[in-house]
Amino acid sequence: MVNGFMEESKQFKVFAGSKGEALAQRICEELGCQLGKLHIDRFSDGEFCTYFEESVRGQSVYLVQATCPSSDNLMELLLMIDAAKRASAYKVIAVIPYFGWARQDRKDKPRVSIGAKLVANMLQAAGADRIITVDLHAEQIQGFFDIPVDHIYGSNVLAPYIANLNLKKLIVASPDVGGSKRASNFAKKLHVLTDREVPMVICYKNRPDFNKVSEIKVLGDVYGKDVVIFDDMADTAGTLCKAAEVMMAGGAKSVRAVVTHGVLSGNACQRIEESSLEELICTDSLPIDPACCSKLHIESLATPIAHTIRAIQNHTSISEGNLK
Repeated sequence: MVNGFMEESKQFKVFAGSKGEALAQRICEELGCQLGKLHIDRFSDGEFCTYFEESVRGQSVYLVQATCPSSDNLMELLLMIDAAKRASAYKVIAVIPYFGWARQDRKDKPRVSIGAKLVANMLQAAGADRIITVDLHAEQIQGFFDIPVDHIYGSNVLAPYIANLNLKKLIVASPDVGGSKRASNFAKKLHVLTDREVPMVICYKNRPDFNKVSEIKVLGDVYGKDVVIFDDMADTAGTLCKAAEVMMAGGAKSVRAVVTHGVLSGNACQRIEESSLEELICTDSLPIDPACCSKLHIESLATPIAHTIRAIQNHTSISEGNLK
């Protein structure tokens, strides 16, 4: 490959956990290398162990694994990191396209855990030397680590898709007040790509409990507009579907949802299928079966992650290719 990357590529290997195999394969295709061989043995009681089927001595080892619940996925990554350290890897880099437990990023009520900080501590204790991740639920989670964190923005692969739709009256919506900065950055990126101003509206929602939304109000005019709701994740998709319903009732021409992480738990796919949403666009940060929903469109993160790995190996700037 170009820029001396073939010489550097001899010094690293890429492996995948069970929640990162498909994406890791695409990353390796971008890098022009083979996916490393990793085996997981499982015992009848649910315990499992991981081991590498090839030498990693002196190598920079990139371990691709989403840490979504169940906790087995996080434990799998921790064991992979530990195995690499004990096999004398030079550096161990955890590539976490979806950083689970990130919604627990602060103590917002008495006697509650801060899960994101705990996970950060566990990854470092296991021996991770660096983290590559995508669209953290809160950017300040990077500060929970005492090792380098390379934070990739999913909008780099999602915004071009929306721009290429050539929507005449495009407007971006934040599903809640907390996500307004994220949606604003997405609107700015669309402004650059489309060379025209992209307005923004904000949804106000009342959430009585986790994964439940009782009321949504739209702050702004959506009449006759092609609305794109932008968020970091779709879990149950309740907020997105309810917001789409409210916006269509307010005279919107069309409503699409764009999220980095398609968690899609429970009956989320069915809910999206039956909703007013025209499309749900997400990335492959989590393994998703496209057949689960006819409205689903998936863009791959392989290129920006491969760029980040290449930049780390060649000691060049990461941000030049992965701008916000």
